[in-house]
Amino acid sequence: MGRTVAVIGGGYGGAAVAKALDQDTDVVLIESKDAFVHSAGSLRALVRPDWAGNMFFPYDRLLQRGKVVRERAASVDPGGVTLASGERVDADYLVLASGSDYPFPAKMDTDLSSEALESLRAAHAELASADRVLITGAGPVGLELSGEIKAVWPDKSVTIVDPAGRLVPGFLPEMREDLHRQLDALKVELRLGTTLTEEPPTEPGRAKTFTIGTTGGEVTADIWFRCHGVSVNGHYLGDGLVTTRTPQGRVRVTETLKVDGHDHIYALGDITDLAEAKMAGHAMRHAEVVAENIIAQVRGERPTAVYRPSPVPSILLPLGPSGGVGQVPSPDGPAVLPAQAVSEYKGADLFIGRFTELFGRTPTGARTEAPTEAPNGASTDDGPDHRTDSRTP
Repeated sequence: MGRTVAVIGGGYGGAAVAKALDQDTDVVLIESKDAFVHSAGSLRALVRPDWAGNMFFPYDRLLQRGKVVRERAASVDPGGVTLASGERVDADYLVLASGSDYPFPAKMDTDLSSEALESLRAAHAELASADRVLITGAGPVGLELSGEIKAVWPDKSVTIVDPAGRLVPGFLPEMREDLHRQLDALKVELRLGTTLTEEPPTEPGRAKTFTIGTTGGEVTADIWFRCHGVSVNGHYLGDGLVTTRTPQGRVRVTETLKVDGHDHIYALGDITDLAEAKMAGHAMRHAEVVAENIIAQVRGERPTAVYRPSPVPSILLPLGPSGGVGQVPSPDGPAVLPAQAVSEYKGADLFIGRFTELFGRTPTGARTEAPTEAPNGASTDDGPDHRTDSRTP
């Protein structure tokens, strides 16, 4: 076989696998956005628009040998990719890395970084004018958003509504207890086991006072944000030329991350049906396995790298830059991290340095480190609810 690799999607996993393959293959990265979006920084960007430029990294220095094609994939077949323009990218290997979508502001709803920045600044202005905030969804995204809001505006009222009966199921009780303790200290009101009786009368992120019914009584808010509803990006697989997706829209893969039934087509990140939370850290580890296997095949060797989801679920969930909870695997089983460790690992700068290195540059923003202090003196920071293309350990 030849050595051309088409990678569909330039998110966490796609960018990482393209970079890892760049020296040994001929990489074509197909991505419609004009810059990589570090979505783990989006909630910080909402509350600190002066920081928002830190989450965008142009692709022009990602690859030295390969190329980036700014297009959408319309269809994929075993021989390559048909683009939305009708043009064709023939390839010897394919990597499906198209990730997922999630409601704004957790993920951007535009391909242009300039438009994304405008949307973040507009939403910030709306949020700044609101005294009472309603968040629908108590998954990691909704919880993290509450912490970011409270870090900048500790006096705002924040209410989170979710039909689930408890937070972060599947994690250790000690971590859950610490999470509740920190949310109580922030005066975040949790209404678990509660459902809205109707959709709020305004668009998410728009300031307008309303009162709405829930199964646990009324809620009055000046603005609301939707923090649930992930959707897998796999429209280009709809014709079934490569694979049939699961009812959730995902792709079945082997332990070498090959798409079932193909020896030269791989998938990674949110689109895979792997039994693990959809998180950026996992996608980037998938990328290591896929790159190792494709390079082996290009060299005429047998691909032997395998990926097995950890039996211990892990998470780093900041609540602002200095708070948060975490759980990671350890030799003695799952270990709970205190807020200080979560801040040091992730909350303080949201892994900006890692992506500065990956993309060979500083971000498009004015600084690469999060400010150490927010106005009013406050210090500054996939599950199905967790965008991975989302939060990483």
